[in-house]
Formats: sequence, structure tokens, C-alpha cells
Amino acid sequence: MSRLDSFIRRMQAQRACLDHAAELIRDLPGPVLELGLGNGRTYDHLCQRLPERTIFAFDRQLAAHPASIPPPGHLLLGEIGDTLPAMYARIGATAALVHIDIGSGDAAANARLAAFISPQVERLVAPGGVVLSDQALIVSRLQPADLPAGVSPGRYHLYRAP
Repeated sequence: MSRLDSFIRRMQAQRACLDHAAELIRDLPGPVLELGLGNGRTYDHLCQRLPERTIFAFDRQLAAHPASIPPPGHLLLGEIGDTLPAMYARIGATAALVHIDIGSGDAAANARLAAFISPQVERLVAPGGVVLSDQALIVSRLQPADLPAGVSPGRYHLYRAP
């Protein structure tokens, strides 16, 4: 499979998972967290699907398209080890959805980062909330959940908080 075909499949899976997660949290209050703002495509998609939600986005540095930059106070720039714990102090365990898109192409670095943020994410998600990740997480409280039809296992990871 070409890299282009793989990218297209990844984007289709991501969109299907985001849409599925938006439905799963439809009746659950709470903010949405976007870990890995990047160029802002998924942030923009979440804003379109969940217009009534407060969405906080995290990244090391701002590289998003100007139309996809969160409003003041909703963009947290810096190392995730600093910004994610600070978010817990701000919102507690109230996040209805946490979307994580942190993959870098370096499998070992991805695994280390996923292991580091897993417990942080677990404490931020509300009961009944959803965590959607491009990387497998190491979680004790969250339960793996079914991916939407057409998304291959391992392409994305979906978890629910009891």
C-alpha cells in the first residue's frame, strides 16, 4: 500500500471514529480535549460536529491553519507533561471526549508518550466519557470499546469510562 493510500485510510478511519464518538457523548455534558492540534483539521471537525461544546486543544507549538486556531484560553501550548496536569486542575474529571492524535512515526517514542499520558487522560475523562486515540493506551479504568464499522482494529483505539 502506498503512503498516500495509507494516509487516506487513516483519515477516513479518524473521521468515522470522531463522528462515532460525537454520537456516543451526545447526551453527556462536559468539554472536549484535543491532544495534538497539529494543523487543526480534527479540531475544526470537532467544532463542526459539536458546536455547543467547549473544546480545549493542546500542542507543543502552534502550527494550525489560521481558521482552525482555538479561541484565547482554549489553546494550551507547551509540553504535554506540563499542560495536561494543569488541565485537571482546571476541569477535573469532566471531559466528555478526549481525542488523542500524537503519533510521530517513531514507534518507540509513540509508545513512551502514550504510556506517559494514559494515566493523565484517565483522570480527566468523565464517567461515561470517551477516549479516542491513534495510539494504544495503557489504562486501568477505561474499557476498550468497539470501533465504528469499516475501521480496522489497531488503526484507532476507542475507550469508555465506566
